[in-house]
Amino acid sequence: MKQAETGKVYMVGAGPGDPDLLTVRAAALIRSADFLFHDDLVAPEILQLAHTDATVQNVGKRCGSKSITQEDINQLLIRNARLGHSVVRLKIGDPMLFGRAGEEMDALQTASIAFEVVPGITAGFAAASALQVSLTDRRLASKVIFLTGHRVGTDEPCWGTLPPDATLVIYMPGSDYARLAAQITESGFSPQTPCDIISNVATPQERRVCTRVDELAQIASLPAPCVILVGNALAAAQDTLP
Repeated sequence: MKQAETGKVYMVGAGPGDPDLLTVRAAALIRSADFLFHDDLVAPEILQLAHTDATVQNVGKRCGSKSITQEDINQLLIRNARLGHSVVRLKIGDPMLFGRAGEEMDALQTASIAFEVVPGITAGFAAASALQVSLTDRRLASKVIFLTGHRVGTDEPCWGTLPPDATLVIYMPGSDYARLAAQITESGFSPQTPCDIISNVATPQERRVCTRVDELAQIASLPAPCVILVGNALAAAQDTLP
């Protein structure tokens, strides 16, 4: 397996939590990198794969914490790569989905730093596997839409009208499920549409709640990280889950 190269930054997907779900490439890079800058939610078992001489630093900004800025993270990556170190930027799930990878890649390109992206299993796919449900079903769902429950600079997501034959995968849904339910119905989904809430997917702390959009407001919010699946393709799974 190829080891991490000096003077290079690797955007690595840590997957949803279970170390067994890391790609072989991701595991090799984590074990061989000189510096490991990770999201707050990366599982400790994955961080323990780093070699004993590596510098491992949490650069997460969970729940809006401003303890480290995005510009600070960009400069950490650039500075250590320029010093000739191998650098892994370890992101929960897949680095290219709601992980600010675009901003970091822009900074690396501007600084003429070589980088590589290593994909990971995103939480939406892990949640579908845990529920034993297909996100697409030619009888019920012809498309999948990945959404986030918030955007920078606004308290409300801007989804617009969404096709009701889609399965929605909602990341970072927040704790206001009543507001989220209203947004889903305003986007064109029936209040009776099945939905599943999955917290800490692919970890020993995993919790699931199967419900409907019109019942979301009565559900106590689950701890982050959390993903919510919405769509008619979920109905069969809800009928078979214990």
